[in-house]
Amino acid sequence: MWLIGARGSVATTAVAGCAAVTAGLHPPTGMVTETPPFAECGLPTLSSLVFGGHDTVECPLPKRAEQLAAGGVLPHGVPSAVRSELAAADAEIRMGGPRPGDTDADGRSDEELIASFADDITDFVRRRGLARAVVVNVASTEPLPPDGGGRLPASSLYAAAALRAGCPYVNFTPSTGLHHPALAAAAASSGLPYAGRDGKTGQTLLRSVLGPMFAQRALAVRAWSGTNLLGGGDGASLADPAAAAAKNAGKERVLADTLGTAPEGEVHIDDVPSLGDWKTAWDHIAFDGFLGARMVLQTTWQGCDSALAAPLILDLARLLARSHELGLTGPSPSLGFYFKDPDPGSSSSLGEQYAALVAFAERLKGAGA
Repeated sequence: MWLIGARGSVATTAVAGCAAVTAGLHPPTGMVTETPPFAECGLPTLSSLVFGGHDTVECPLPKRAEQLAAGGVLPHGVPSAVRSELAAADAEIRMGGPRPGDTDADGRSDEELIASFADDITDFVRRRGLARAVVVNVASTEPLPPDGGGRLPASSLYAAAALRAGCPYVNFTPSTGLHHPALAAAAASSGLPYAGRDGKTGQTLLRSVLGPMFAQRALAVRAWSGTNLLGGGDGASLADPAAAAAKNAGKERVLADTLGTAPEGEVHIDDVPSLGDWKTAWDHIAFDGFLGARMVLQTTWQGCDSALAAPLILDLARLLARSHELGLTGPSPSLGFYFKDPDPGSSSSLGEQYAALVAFAERLKGAGA
């Protein structure tokens, strides 16, 4: 796994969690690929995964893991128990860029940055004797790029580097990544599998269950409003209205797709630094029942972003690695279960997405028979 944002909370939790599960210290809670439908799919084992990545920060993974344990994200004792695995992954992290707001990228052109990033990835694969690497973007959300011209955003530079290095690619963020028009031809001709945009871990996960419920029970949703309180790096980056707009687009799309129309209401995101890696999401749903009876459903979701996201990116890396091994190419609508903004051809209903994912697992089993 080559992680973009490799020293962030999600990446650190994934590396530490993979090592802890492999060592038998904790069960693989939250890993869908460790449930019975995915047995005998030929997925790479957790013990076979090797980690590296790009980041623009310098806090080493062992130190970052200690900080996460102090915040209650990682269990106490895990950072010390898997320190050698964290140190080994940290030794494979290379300096990325450009940082948000950078305009000259240290004087390097887009082409030079892409070539440098691709060289880092291919060198990692060669030195470690790996069968393949899956590039997974878990960096902080960036604003949507302006229309027309200009330089590629950082997420698209990394995505282009993944293609050039011959690696499957997962975008677990709302950032542009492979969705940039300048990369469309390269993605289509790459012969590589790639998946989604913006991981579905909390509020939108719940919406993808509740939206179909209202539609199936013929209950008319009049308004659906939400508020998110979160801290950490995501909270700071989403304090930028442009970045928040990129995040909210996926949340609103799920409602429009599952309800058949976009209800009145908005989602607000507030940065609360003291929350750290924890988030609270409220939804207020106004709906009509029989004979116009007016009713309300309110939900509260309190969770840890990193603990929710880390098992999912491990799942996705294993599924994309197996897809690549079998010669599957292009977008992966069967993996829509994991995303707010899935690839074309995926339903927005979680139940339908899960059924498609299980069917994909059966396809992998059949391919390996």
